[in-house]
Amino acid sequence: MEFWGLILCLLLTITLLQTLHSILRPTRTKSNLPPGPTPLPVIGNLLKLSNKPHKSMAELAKTHGPIMSLKLGQITAVVISSPALAKEVLKKQDLAFSFRTIPNALQAYDQHKYSAVWLPVSDRWRSLRKIMTSNMFSVARLDANQNQRREKVKDLIAYAEKCCQEGVAFDIGRAAFTTSLNMLSNTFFSVDLADLSQDSAKELNDLVVSMAVEAGKPNLVDYFPVLAKIDPQGIRKRMTVYFGKILQLFGRLIDERLNLRELYNPNAEKDVIDILLNLSEEIDRTHIERMCLDLFIAGTDTTSTTIEWAMAELLHNPEYLKKAKTELEQIIGKGKPIHESDISQLPYLRSIVKETMRIHPPAPFLLHRVETDVEVYDYTVPRGAQVLVNVWAIGRDPSIWRNPTTFMPERFLESEIDVRGQDFELIPFGAGRRMCPGLPLGLRMVHVVLGSLINSFDWKLEGGITRKELDMDDKFGITLRKAQPLRAIPFHM
Repeated sequence: MEFWGLILCLLLTITLLQTLHSILRPTRTKSNLPPGPTPLPVIGNLLKLSNKPHKSMAELAKTHGPIMSLKLGQITAVVISSPALAKEVLKKQDLAFSFRTIPNALQAYDQHKYSAVWLPVSDRWRSLRKIMTSNMFSVARLDANQNQRREKVKDLIAYAEKCCQEGVAFDIGRAAFTTSLNMLSNTFFSVDLADLSQDSAKELNDLVVSMAVEAGKPNLVDYFPVLAKIDPQGIRKRMTVYFGKILQLFGRLIDERLNLRELYNPNAEKDVIDILLNLSEEIDRTHIERMCLDLFIAGTDTTSTTIEWAMAELLHNPEYLKKAKTELEQIIGKGKPIHESDISQLPYLRSIVKETMRIHPPAPFLLHRVETDVEVYDYTVPRGAQVLVNVWAIGRDPSIWRNPTTFMPERFLESEIDVRGQDFELIPFGAGRRMCPGLPLGLRMVHVVLGSLINSFDWKLEGGITRKELDMDDKFGITLRKAQPLRAIPFHM
């Protein structure tokens, strides 16, 4: 049944439950909420949202301001849509806003009880973050295993060359997903999990896409928590199946490694999984498996989505593709492989990635929550409120960006603005203590894969589609994917 049909069918039940709840547990009203649209009884402002809430909330913010309150069913949500307010909640009052809003879908398999993404700031959370930053994403560790990632980029270029020789198109997003998956799996486990020339990645790709879609669906339980045990749309049930399949895969890989260590070297440090297994006093196996679940889902989907959007923008705006190819030819040499150490010498490529993340942020919202009343700019964000930082809206704010909906990499050539959480005009990875810990690896992967695709081939769209006919619409989810997959044919001039 469709989402809004479910809402209509359940209105009476929810009204009765809310009435009973208010009688048994009366709550004080918050008179100093940020401004927002007048809510309807029971459903609040839910009808103000579309199937693309990042856009709906950006439009509402034009009327109600950069800090805005919405009533979404039983939930009070505060939406942040400006760099100044993002800095206030993510830096100046970082600790007060450090709790996470956990979508019900992502509570499947009790993932939120083990995941550094969803755990509250605590000793356990600090320990997991320290393990990731020190043992997985430090410069030394990333430099040590970059050769494994380089081989996966070579595989991608070899696959593209085969398509070039045959004159056939391939799905850029799916190929980028498979490459990202194998780059991560080699960094962690020293194995490939998929093959570009076969459909072995299709199941995993479809699994990750399905999870992103399910997690991004409007879910009645998120707006009416009294329905949590019912799970009326079955979203958490389906996510439990998806999580279980991926955890089973990681469990098998860890079992294989433990068997090898027992036979050969119990204290080996071949790759990241060995390092984690050697930290048995700090992290147990369950947390290792759940950490892999987080990092593989986030690392593959956000990386491949960014690469697909960047390629789509370059094919949509061929003058920028030409400039990128010129830079790569002058600095690297036409057709030569790009190494991670080359990224710092390629300002135009870096500008393309920043501009892609500005206009197509991998995650449209940063999800936070407060556990106590917090004062922000003379307004009260009430205890238990969800706080959504609309990264998509900030990246397209005309008061910040000239021609905000136009793809213009040059805007970053003379700018010091970066994506590392210090410039709140551009925060695709978040900021503050809840910033994405995988940023260092993610940036390396995006730049090297994108630069290699640009430097190795010329490109044309499948089926004679012109650049003006290219569909640039997005599809809402936990990640903001391209609505229509990008299919392009590589060729040599």
